[in-house]
Amino acid sequence: MDWSTLLFLALAAAMVLIGIVGTVLPAMPGPVFVLGGLLLAAWAEGWVYLSGWGIGLLVGLTALTFGVDFAATALGAKKLGASPRAALGAALGTLAGLFFGPIGLILGPFVGAVIGELTLHRDVEQAGRAGFGAWVGFVLGTVSKLAIVGTMCGIFLASRAF
Repeated sequence: MDWSTLLFLALAAAMVLIGIVGTVLPAMPGPVFVLGGLLLAAWAEGWVYLSGWGIGLLVGLTALTFGVDFAATALGAKKLGASPRAALGAALGTLAGLFFGPIGLILGPFVGAVIGELTLHRDVEQAGRAGFGAWVGFVLGTVSKLAIVGTMCGIFLASRAF
């Protein structure tokens, strides 16, 4: 393998790692970075290991992560009676939570949903339920996206092995 191929493979690996981290961070399109890294690696190796079907599958799984993300948050919030404003608050709380590290990522969706719900209704108990629902949706969405991204990486590695 020549040095340029190794350089592209190193860049591809960095993209995949950044993408995995970005899958947890709501402001970053992590699965798109993972897809880009996997496609860059396949290109660097002359498309020898990854077929058109494999590429299509990886693109489809990447698209699925977006649907899972929206559905999980919406279902989590809706199950416990959250308003659309609470869901928006959860998204904004997640972004704000980025500045407070892991604790912010955990508490941000909850606090944002509670504040969003309180702007519509002054019922603290309802706001707490909405916050909990948005938080559960965020966690389930993140875990699901990580599972899909892991599947994408597994498909890529399996294509190289077989």
